[in-house]
Amino acid sequence: MRWFWLLLILGSAPLASAKSRPPNILFILADDLGYGDLGTFGQRRIRTPNLDRLANEGMRLTRHYSGNAVCAPSRCVLLTGRHPGHAWIRDNREVQPEGQAPLPADTITVARILQEHGYATGAFGKWGLGSPGSTGDPLNQGFDRFFGYNCQRVAHNYYPPHLWDNDRWLLLLNPIFSPHQRFPAGLDPNNPAHYARYSGKEYAPDLIQEQALQFIRDHRHQPFFCFVPSTIPHLALQVPEDSLAEYEGQFPDFPYLGTASYLPHRTPRAAYAAMVTRLDRDVGQLVTLLQDLGLREHTLVVFTSDNGPLWDRFGGTDTEFFNSAGGLRGRKGSLYEGGVRVPCVVSWPGHIPAGTQSDRVTGFEDWLPTLLELAGLKSALPPDVDGRSFAPTLRGRSQRERPFLYREFPAYGGQQSVISGRWKLIRQNLQRTNTSTIINELYDLPTDPTESRNVAPKHPEVVTQLEALLQREHTPSRRFPFPILDSRSATSVRDDAEQPAR
Repeated sequence: MRWFWLLLILGSAPLASAKSRPPNILFILADDLGYGDLGTFGQRRIRTPNLDRLANEGMRLTRHYSGNAVCAPSRCVLLTGRHPGHAWIRDNREVQPEGQAPLPADTITVARILQEHGYATGAFGKWGLGSPGSTGDPLNQGFDRFFGYNCQRVAHNYYPPHLWDNDRWLLLLNPIFSPHQRFPAGLDPNNPAHYARYSGKEYAPDLIQEQALQFIRDHRHQPFFCFVPSTIPHLALQVPEDSLAEYEGQFPDFPYLGTASYLPHRTPRAAYAAMVTRLDRDVGQLVTLLQDLGLREHTLVVFTSDNGPLWDRFGGTDTEFFNSAGGLRGRKGSLYEGGVRVPCVVSWPGHIPAGTQSDRVTGFEDWLPTLLELAGLKSALPPDVDGRSFAPTLRGRSQRERPFLYREFPAYGGQQSVISGRWKLIRQNLQRTNTSTIINELYDLPTDPTESRNVAPKHPEVVTQLEALLQREHTPSRRFPFPILDSRSATSVRDDAEQPAR
């Protein structure tokens, strides 16, 4: 269908073509940003004026759930519309020399569908779903353009020695150093000069931002899907001095010496706040460009996070000080609310009512059908996705609640959870060989959003009902085995072996 849009562009004025084509999609994904890290979600110490304004212009989703509790499996759910019990990627897993376990060649992603229906597609930021040249390479998964980090491990450093420009290794003017090291003994940790060894000349998020902006300029006359999976505010704590200056001296701060992984920083609290505000600045630049090009009213803008914030004090972070989880229990790696409930703002002037809020449960798997419906491509929806479109909700219409939202995560002890109506059942210790150690916890979320009162003993019938749902929704995976669940599953093992790239 690309020829159709080309003819439309050549035969019409830019404004006319903008009105007659499907909406552009700008989807921005933060990395480890907590539910409470934005001003519009209650943050009081970190400034996020652009995202707060975006929320005022659109809708806040207050019960939106990431695809999983860590990076790669969460992104897999987002792009494929399959929940974690059916997804190909279910945990972070590295491959050497660079990259993560790849999506299979025949994976149907939202990018592939949009690409096949005339959209220009670009991804700018952190990938993590297949090493360069593999079946999971973004260029083999529906993206015309990619710029950024292919590998999550390389993305631990904001001053890396290289990035990927499509299929080309782009060398940067940065020194090579490990993103995991301790502050040298014998040096003064209060001297700013002793931290220069943890930076370089080219800050990767700035380079990535330039390419995302250019992609929008280049494709302003055709429908585009601009996916911006930012690395901010994932560790390490690294931010240019101009941003750090906005927060230095505003909080009580003490040097972090690298004792709990990642890089030292002289003012870690100021660094974290500065990173979030710099991400907010980047969002503002993207939205301003849409306005300048006359595309703002024709572009759906989504902002959310891939999972919850880090555990307190890890890598120098202080999520308790910032209330990054918004009072919710759990952090990254956990299926408690704080690990998977994420901030989400959606804006599309003239289509999504301004200044509104939805408390309806939605998840990352719902984006594929939702985006297709909003793009007028509902008929292109694959038959085997788990997501449910919430386009009516975004348009301000009433919509039946989701029957259930399923999550599983084989790491961090092994976990399963399901939300159905008012109830949330979470199971822990699923990697133990002794099944007697499995813990069932039931929470009544409307009255106990912080999951502080386990009511499983009072409602055994609800536990039994939800346990059956947990068993039903898990499909075994050869690549990511989950022994206790696999032995109980009645479904066949998913054939998720890597296949040749298209």
